[in-house]
Amino acid sequence: MRAAVCILYSLVKFYFIKLFHFNKFNFTTINLVSPFTELEIGIKAKLHFGKMIKIKSGSRIRVRKGAEMRIGKNTSLNHGCIFTAHERIIVGENVQFGPNVLIYDHDHDYKQKDGLKNLLFKTTPVEIGDNVWIGANVVILRGTKIGNNCVVGAGCVVKGEFNDDTVIVQKRETTAVQKSRC
Repeated sequence: MRAAVCILYSLVKFYFIKLFHFNKFNFTTINLVSPFTELEIGIKAKLHFGKMIKIKSGSRIRVRKGAEMRIGKNTSLNHGCIFTAHERIIVGENVQFGPNVLIYDHDHDYKQKDGLKNLLFKTTPVEIGDNVWIGANVVILRGTKIGNNCVVGAGCVVKGEFNDDTVIVQKRETTAVQKSRC
């Protein structure tokens, strides 16, 4: 029953958005998008959803003025994901995102005079290949390219280029806790 509500809601919401963004927003008929998902499309921005996109509640897709975002078919965003594009974010097909994944193709340009105050940004596109699994609470920063068939471990902060078939984990040091007798 919930899936039927999400499909119907997605269809109505997407056609409503299409009225205002005509050829700047493309989607297929069947998608499972929670009613509690936010979609923002800026002026001259482009958003493309492939077939059978699944987006759970609390997720936010933000495509700012003049930016582009493409999310390939059969891609799934778990609860609380936030994708914000000021230039371009491209996500391949069959990509699975854990909860609370953040993707940003920009940084605040704090070195420029009044850069923070004037909302100046440095941007570099983000690209994620096909058949990628991204664990919970991952942050993907501008300029990142993740190849096909990669796995990104939970809690990673990712920046850089990663070849196909790579497992990406952050080095974590563990310290042993000594138990003392009283």
